[in-house]
Amino acid sequence: MRVDPRDPRLPTSPGFWRSPLRGPWFTSVLGLVLLAGITVLFVTGLVSYAAYNPDLSPVNDKTPDKGVLGFYLFAWPTNPHWLYRLNQGVHVTLGITLIPVLLAKLWSVAPRLFVLPPVRSLAHALERISLLLLVGGGLFECVTGVLNVQLDYVFPGSFYPLHFYGAWVFFAAFVAHAVLKTPTALRNLRRLREGGDDLVSPRPAEPTVSRRGALWLVGGGSLLLFATTAGQSLGGAWRRTALLAPHGGGEPGSGPNGFQINKTAAYAGIDAAETAGDAWRLVVTGRTGTIRLSRARLAELPLYESALPIACVEGWSTPDQRWRGVRLRDLAALVGYEDDPPDVFVESLQRHGAFRKAALRANQVADPRSLLALYVNGADLSPDHGHPARIIVPAAPGVLNTKWVARMTFGDL
Repeated sequence: MRVDPRDPRLPTSPGFWRSPLRGPWFTSVLGLVLLAGITVLFVTGLVSYAAYNPDLSPVNDKTPDKGVLGFYLFAWPTNPHWLYRLNQGVHVTLGITLIPVLLAKLWSVAPRLFVLPPVRSLAHALERISLLLLVGGGLFECVTGVLNVQLDYVFPGSFYPLHFYGAWVFFAAFVAHAVLKTPTALRNLRRLREGGDDLVSPRPAEPTVSRRGALWLVGGGSLLLFATTAGQSLGGAWRRTALLAPHGGGEPGSGPNGFQINKTAAYAGIDAAETAGDAWRLVVTGRTGTIRLSRARLAELPLYESALPIACVEGWSTPDQRWRGVRLRDLAALVGYEDDPPDVFVESLQRHGAFRKAALRANQVADPRSLLALYVNGADLSPDHGHPARIIVPAAPGVLNTKWVARMTFGDL
């Protein structure tokens, strides 16, 4: 039996789509919001990539074979110390806040996804392909980002390359779409007439809400997501408002070590026998050779204090904690780098998983606030916070603040 694509019971028929809300004005408002928001997301995503100093060492970069896509414009600074915290807070919170806008935009243009014939010309085919990449890429970035924030790694492979390559595919399609559609969207905002557009239903149903009311509904959904997410980046009492974030709610535990972590000592496979005072030694290698330092010997060196947060790629961060330990540049001086501290390669007791090794650039080593921390908030580090010693560097992503440090190798990387 031959199927008539104009049958109003089929999505290929304009009569199937009966909502009176659809139209160029409604779609254009959503599109312009996404134009601004997605541009900020892409820029903050690139800044987040730069924060890892990806050209310093392969262990810092989880996007192999990136080619020209991994262009790198500057060495990551240590000032201001809250820079990464701000960038990731904006990136993650804005991404979640835009979810209702993205879904509403996809709903508003759904009729165009079923238009027949699917391809009318070469130019139309290219437009359809770009639309497929735009819709698919947007949903892919949204889903992988949300799962990462929730620490729910059900997708195959590593989050880093999936989100990185997906972002480039999506943004290329987004730029092409924006170039083609932004002038039209601006014209639509100045029009009051909705007729003559394929988004307008030829037989609309009775309206139950106005277009402006629908926009308020979408905006309210975004505001709700913002209010239940942003607190994980603000810390303090605001953290209790982050109901949708795994690091929301009250501070975990109590006492000096009562602040957020992603990875426990048990999860990392840290054996308490390895970190005991009579067994653990920090191996430091540099220009003049190798030395081995016990925790007691480290505690006898000049100790300094830094007030720094932990900020992670998932968007959560802690308030500033008071860390106390040996300056990284002083450790470099012990192995022959008195005046010119170089890069350092840091290795953890953790034997499996991502970022058990990390590299820090010379400017990070030289900063007087960069420490091999032994204490936090006046107490010994707990096992989950990296006992017997951990790295803490201003403005660095949390994964580069290596815990359970076993070896440090100074030199140009």
